[in-house]
Order: sequence, then structure tokens, then C-alpha cells
Amino acid sequence: MSTAETVLNEVLEAFDFGAPVVGAMRFGCGHINDTFCVHTQPADYPCRTFILQRMSAAAFKHPDQLMSNIIGVTEYLGEQIKQAGGDRSREAMEVIRPRNGEPYYTDSQGGAWRVYPFITDIYCYQTADTPELFAASGRAFGRFQKMLNGYPAETLYETIPHFHDTEDRLAKLKTAVEADSMGRVKDCGPEIQFVMDREADCSVALQALRDGRLPLRVTHNDTKLNNVLIDTKTGEGVCVIDLDTVMPGLSINDFGDSIRFGANHCAEDEKDLSKMYLDLELFEVYTKAFLEGAEGSLTDAELEYLPWGAKLMTLECGIRFLTDYLEGDTYFHIHREGQNLDRCRTQFKLVADMEAHWDEMQAVVNKFRG
Repeated sequence: MSTAETVLNEVLEAFDFGAPVVGAMRFGCGHINDTFCVHTQPADYPCRTFILQRMSAAAFKHPDQLMSNIIGVTEYLGEQIKQAGGDRSREAMEVIRPRNGEPYYTDSQGGAWRVYPFITDIYCYQTADTPELFAASGRAFGRFQKMLNGYPAETLYETIPHFHDTEDRLAKLKTAVEADSMGRVKDCGPEIQFVMDREADCSVALQALRDGRLPLRVTHNDTKLNNVLIDTKTGEGVCVIDLDTVMPGLSINDFGDSIRFGANHCAEDEKDLSKMYLDLELFEVYTKAFLEGAEGSLTDAELEYLPWGAKLMTLECGIRFLTDYLEGDTYFHIHREGQNLDRCRTQFKLVADMEAHWDEMQAVVNKFRG
């Protein structure tokens, strides 16, 4: 038996699944954590299934803080769902503690493991192929904001420091430009200038937070469609998953990252920039759905700043791609030379298109804010 198999068996013994384990196999297409689907066979009931994950030691240095955030948020969500008459077992993730009662299990090799029940009759889509799917994710993430409206965000750990700190991302870009360790600055003049022309923009949301205009909230920070489980019968979002990046943050960032991801029809590394543009119809679809899900829980200032969320999350993503390209592609995986620079260019093209349609974006928000 290999070391990996020995460790896996050790971990399976560390949790009480309520019935004998009949199988465990790798599951999903995530790139951060190692995920397994565990099948059990109770004597008098159908097979039950669980998700077992080894948390990435490279991405998350403090699994205790990570799991403290997740347990606090999922237990709070569970209470909110029960009080609203919902199905807690389907509408919120639930952490299954190991036999020792700790938030997670540490194996003999130092790996940190956790378990969730598997939610059935759902599908996890990788792309928003229809407006209806995009809207379903918007309602789910808006509802996520509403249900966590009363949670004290300041009690959460910042598991990835400066994750959506656009000022910090700008500072890191300036450092990379000055160092020019790969000799690539000469090839990125227009892209670097694009950012420098928007240096003041990088402080807009953070200054509004410092001034008390925007409230600190519990935010998901990775609001892609594949982090919402979609009910196979109704087509609606059932549960928001992948809570590893749940931290204190700004609601406009969660909104904005969804727009960056879903309100266009372009591959992230598309070379033909004429294909990258903001689809205003999809922007309206998502905005309407997100605000429906939020049900009036956002402040007037948050509504006012929603277009800024879209612009800043897109600008920040482009800055990150550009910084990584200048530093030698050490963070984002690439499959060809120049891929991170192409990714940067698509994001900046989308930013420019948002700027060109700024009034329309604001009009859409105003249409549904009431």
C-alpha cells in the first residue's frame, strides 16, 4: 500500500460517517484542495455520500483560522435558514467534525482534512451558458449577503491577507515594474500606462470603507458560477459553496467579480480583443437577480458603488495578471508564453468597455435598486 493510500485510510478512520465506508475516489476539478467523494452504505438506508478534502497547505497557512471562519459562517447560515423555514441540509454547507471533536483532522504527515455532507440532486456548472443560469447565481450570492447581514464581519480571520486590496495590488505592480526581473517591462508599456492612468481609481472603494460610506461585510470573494450548486429540477441556486475565501470585505467586490466573470462572452486569454466587451443585457440580468436575492439588505452607498465593484474587480484582476507576467509567471499557471499578458489585456479591455458604458451601468442599478 502506498503512503497516499495509508494516509487516506487513516483519515477515513478519523471521521464517523455513520456507516461503513465502501469507497473513496478523487472528485471534481478544483486546483487548490485535494477532494474525494466518500461513499457509505448504511444497513437500512440508501448509500450516503460525503465530500472529504485535504486543505492546501500552500494556499492556506493557517487551517485553524480557515476552519474557524467556515464553521462560524455555516452555523450562522444554518440558523438563518431554519428560522426562514428552509432546508438546512441543502441550503448551507455543514462541517462534519472528526471523532476527536476538533474543527478538522491533522494526519500523520501534517495534512489538514475536513468533511462535508454531499448535497444531492444538484449540478455545478463551470460557465454561465444561459442568462437564466447567470441570474440563478446572482440570486444565490445576493441571498448569501442578505443571510449574513447580521454576522460580525470583524470577527473573521483574513485568511489571504490583502486579497482584494487594490491599493496593495497596485503597489506590487509598481515593485515588479521597478525590478523588471525578467526584462519584460519594455513589452508592456501600454498595459502599465493603462494602470497608472487609473491609479486614483484603485483607492475609490477602500477610501469609501475608511470614510465609513461602505460597510465591512462577510464576503465570499470568489463569486463564480461554479461556486453555486444549482438544483437540477428548478434551475435555482441551492447553496453557495467553496467558503475558503470567506473574509471581511465589501459587498460590491462580490457583485463585481461575478460581472467580471460572467457578463462577457470572451475567453480569459483571448488574443482578439475585439471579442471582449461588457454585455449590458447580462449585466442587467445579474444586477436584477443579485438585488432580488439581497432583498433590500444593501445600503444606498453600496448600491451606488456597484458599478465600481465591477470595474475595480476587473482592473485588479488585470493588475494581478500583469504583475505575474512581469515576475515570470510564478503564480497563475500558464500553458503558453505570454498567456498572462493576454489575460491582462482582456481584463483591461473589459475595464475600458465598462468606462464607455458607465452611465448605462448606473441606470441599470437605479432601475432595480428600489
